[in-house]
Amino acid sequence: MSDHYAVVGNPIAHSLSPHIHCAFAEQTGEDLLYSKLLAPLDAFAECARTFFTEGGCGLNITLPFKLEALDLADQLTDRAAAAGAVNTLLCQEDGRLLGDNTDGAGLVADLCRNLGWGIRDKRVLLIGAGGAARGALLPLLAEQPAHLHLANRTAIKAEQLADDFSRYGDLSGGGLQGLRSRFDLVINATAASLDNTLPTLPEQLFTAGGKAYDMVYAAGPTPFVHWARTQGVPASDGLGMLVGQAAESFYLWRGVYPQVAPVLTQLRRELGKKNN
Repeated sequence: MSDHYAVVGNPIAHSLSPHIHCAFAEQTGEDLLYSKLLAPLDAFAECARTFFTEGGCGLNITLPFKLEALDLADQLTDRAAAAGAVNTLLCQEDGRLLGDNTDGAGLVADLCRNLGWGIRDKRVLLIGAGGAARGALLPLLAEQPAHLHLANRTAIKAEQLADDFSRYGDLSGGGLQGLRSRFDLVINATAASLDNTLPTLPEQLFTAGGKAYDMVYAAGPTPFVHWARTQGVPASDGLGMLVGQAAESFYLWRGVYPQVAPVLTQLRRELGKKNN
């Protein structure tokens, strides 16, 4: 019998995770079944426990359950503990649930491997101070940027988050208003693009050769990607991050690291067709 994995969320119909993981399984020869699981908003823990009780091996967790998954896990990886959220659960041999957060690793893999945008010794701006930003911080700081600045509409949230992670690297926090510095890499970790909006940002934000990255993906350019490109700045959305974090989950579950590039190329092609 094939090992059973799933992605759980609410809503969940839009998820590309089954497509991605089935492609990984075919590529690596791993025998698994991967499905979508719609959990009631008030019954995530019950839904997840039932999945594992019935023999499920692992879960990906998407909105809005990443904080509840943190509470459900019996053990946490260092990056999940730092992120304060879990997007991957593994049922271990003793039945205990290991919680991981692969989002930040997927982001860094896309930036460095797929796009070839180095982070080391760069000035990085991370926009936002929510769960997405928190999950990205530890992997970003591990790449040793020259400095990382957190900017958020509510300045105190960015300042507190910077303080929480101060032992991991050189970083600061503040509000979106009054940004004066220029950065080599600007990452949008807000959900603004999901609402087809854009954070309020100054145009003189990039160094010569600066680049922009939106954690959100879409069939066409997101508002943030479009904004950056109108200034002549190379910009990418977060589709590669999605595939990259899935690869990290797959490795945790199966002990095999799949090739990301062919799956990313296929997804990009299919999204392009939808956009046309």
